[in-house]
Amino acid sequence: MMYWGGTDIGVWGYVLMIVSMVLFWGAVVTGIVLLVRSFGPSSERRIDQSGTSSAESILAERFARGEIDESEYTGRVAVLRGKDTTTRP
Repeated sequence: MMYWGGTDIGVWGYVLMIVSMVLFWGAVVTGIVLLVRSFGPSSERRIDQSGTSSAESILAERFARGEIDESEYTGRVAVLRGKDTTTRP
C-alpha cells in the first residue's frame, strides 16, 4: 500500500500517448498517400520517348484528327521550335 496512486502515468503520460498516436497514424496515412501517388498516373504531360514536347504531340494529334490543316500545323510547330515564320520587308 505504500505505492498507492503512484503507479498512474499521469496527465502528461496520456497527453504523450495521444500526441504519439496522432503522429504515428499521420505518418502511416502520409506514407500510403505518397506511395499511391508515386505508382499512380501522373497529371503532368511529360516528354515522350521520341523526344518531342507535349505541345508538339498535341498539335500532331489535332492534325491527325483533322482539326487543323497542314499549313497551320507547320506554322505552329515552327513557332514552338523558335523559328521566325513572319516575313519582313
